[in-house]
Amino acid sequence: MRIAIVKETAPGEARVALVPEAVTKLVRSGHDVVYEPGAGQAAEFADAEYEQAGAQPRDDVLTDADVVCSVQPLPIDQIRRLPAGSTTISFLPVAQDLERVAALRDAKVSALALELVPRISRAQSMDALSSQALVSGYRCTVVGAGMLRKFFPLNMTAAGTVQPAEVVVLGAGVAGLQAIATAKRLGAVVRAYDVRAAAAEEIRSMGAKSIELELETLEGSGGYAREMTEDRAQRQRELLAPYIAAADLLITTAAVPGRQAPLLVTREMVEQMKEGSVVVDLAAESGGNVEGSVAGETVRVGRADVWGGSNVPSQMPSPASKLLAQNIVNLLGLMTGEEAALALDFDDEIVDGAFVTHDGVVRHAPTREALGEPEPQPAGEPVETPVSTGSTGEVETTSEEDPS
Repeated sequence: MRIAIVKETAPGEARVALVPEAVTKLVRSGHDVVYEPGAGQAAEFADAEYEQAGAQPRDDVLTDADVVCSVQPLPIDQIRRLPAGSTTISFLPVAQDLERVAALRDAKVSALALELVPRISRAQSMDALSSQALVSGYRCTVVGAGMLRKFFPLNMTAAGTVQPAEVVVLGAGVAGLQAIATAKRLGAVVRAYDVRAAAAEEIRSMGAKSIELELETLEGSGGYAREMTEDRAQRQRELLAPYIAAADLLITTAAVPGRQAPLLVTREMVEQMKEGSVVVDLAAESGGNVEGSVAGETVRVGRADVWGGSNVPSQMPSPASKLLAQNIVNLLGLMTGEEAALALDFDDEIVDGAFVTHDGVVRHAPTREALGEPEPQPAGEPVETPVSTGSTGEVETTSEEDPS
């Protein structure tokens, strides 16, 4: 099949969906890969590398593509140029982008949303959220270390002892654990907290100290935390306040795709931090864990500088693109049948969970409900269709297969 790589047009997006190394694997599997000139330039991959890998440059990669790979979802005008029956693979924030979902449905384009890939063991190699969170966790720690005007490690010298930086990390998912590991490698004293019981052992395994608040744990589904009540959230903030006040660097990483980030730190808590302290809010784009943080900006709150993350993986586009590309290659391998053709098996929970639209139908239930559409009938169920008998005006019914 023909796989197309588009050049990203969203402001600030420097990643590319497929890197030359991934193209080599796809070409060896029998696929035809085309790319827009300059598609990988912002991620430090030259056109010559794509050609050496076996991809062909084309100004128009959309009109005859079987699969279109991008990081951000395609603009609606590009979706309308895609052939019916083609497939897009990208991140697709469905709850915030219903108009684009409707355009994909109307164009009869199958759309796979990378953030909807189920977080199960079998799908770990396809989990783009985790691969990009790894990049974010590292990047946000390096940013914080660069902003903090003191040493991270302990230094004992003839001129005296320099105490190590005190780092607090809130949230111990993939990004949080990577932030912990990076801060530890830089020599800081690291404490971390997560509402999930299982996270305490993971925090300790990274060499950090787990903050124990003696509150009810909130285990949710898919590796995420369960939503907490406002009373519990308030009590948690009260108990975390002294740890945050003592920190030189606070990193917050708690976020759930498609939902507003939980408020973990109030402005008053930040105002209790020391002069010269730094706050890094990785969840600033989805509402922020820290009150007052602004995505893409550094603001002053009390005596602290608060950095709001904005498309953080794109700030390290080369490694982020390499990881993302391998996720996509693994997904394509799962969905490729005989003769290198796409074969979508919706009995597979990964395929079933990740596709938003297919064959003119919105498959993703929450998005379908948001659009006010009825639940589609399963394929193969007879659908009664009125058929006129002619001059009498009487109507009889006949059964036909539901095309959905």
